Amino acid sequence: MRWEVIEAQSGSEALELLHAEKGTDVLLLDPLLPDLLPAEFCGMVRQRYPGIEILTMNANTGHVLVGSSSPTPFASQLAELLYQGTAAVSVKPAVTPTEYLRRSKAGPGLRGMIGDSPVMQNAYALVHMVAPRDTTVLITGESGTGKDLIAQAIHMISPRQKSPFIVVNCAAIPEALLEAELFGYAKGAFTGAMQSRIGRIHAAHGGTLFLDEIGDMPLSLQSKILRFVEQGEVQRLGSNDNLRVDVRVVAATNAALPTMVKDKLFREDLYYRLAVFPIKLAPLRDRQQDVTSLAHFFATKFCPGVTVTARAIEALYKHDWPGNVRELRNVIERASILAGTEREITAKEILL
Repeated sequence: MRWEVIEAQSGSEALELLHAEKGTDVLLLDPLLPDLLPAEFCGMVRQRYPGIEILTMNANTGHVLVGSSSPTPFASQLAELLYQGTAAVSVKPAVTPTEYLRRSKAGPGLRGMIGDSPVMQNAYALVHMVAPRDTTVLITGESGTGKDLIAQAIHMISPRQKSPFIVVNCAAIPEALLEAELFGYAKGAFTGAMQSRIGRIHAAHGGTLFLDEIGDMPLSLQSKILRFVEQGEVQRLGSNDNLRVDVRVVAATNAALPTMVKDKLFREDLYYRLAVFPIKLAPLRDRQQDVTSLAHFFATKFCPGVTVTARAIEALYKHDWPGNVRELRNVIERASILAGTEREITAKEILL
């Protein structure tokens, strides 16, 4: 007997493949998912694909357990074949028991996020807690700390992950155009509006709207955003019609919004409406223990197979990283170029 085997590297990727590949019969689950807790992942699969049988690997032994009390004959047969080693699937523990225990104590990670420091583990846990809900999230932290990655992670492990993830950088769009970009406009609303157009809020219907650099949003536009967040309605420029939208809002900023509220630069009611569930990301200087793993990750990304020497890591530790992870990424990219054909990055390539 043979099966077509499709492999996924994470829970979110597996959900995408299950959606694309119809007719899946059995899911073989390694419980050490990088982005989801096993119980969360199994719950999503059973809710969306009730006909799929889940077989769970024992992380210590590699043995396969049938995931329900009344398995189908097909699943039972496959489990037996896997246990005997006769099926055309290699079943091995993904990591050693020691590594499994270490990860279990560290807590769940997030896809795309690097770092095992306590402050990052706390951020990961908060994301896992809030992602399944529609609660508005405000992500704060200095520039370069990974706020956009946290927003993406919230979307990708939420029930909305199959729907659009729309990003609006409030600092990058001119004030005169931002309202039209967000809310859309009706034909003839202004000179050049030759046809009606939906805005990015409407485009995010069913999914997530990520308002990046929300602290740079003009004060004059904040009242309309507040109404949208509170009532779930948008009104296009030049139209009197209110359109209902189902959108989850995640906002981010490197600005001190409470100070801006005090200085009358940001609406207090909007701030409290956005900060229902705040997640604050620590600067890299406050999680120096993550520098090593980040440096090796970026080195491999820019030059597969290259290593970073202990002296190079020591040089990185002496820096206070005002540009945070983004600065470290740039330093390693430059170092990988300077290293040329060498298979290691040394201290002399670390230019700070």
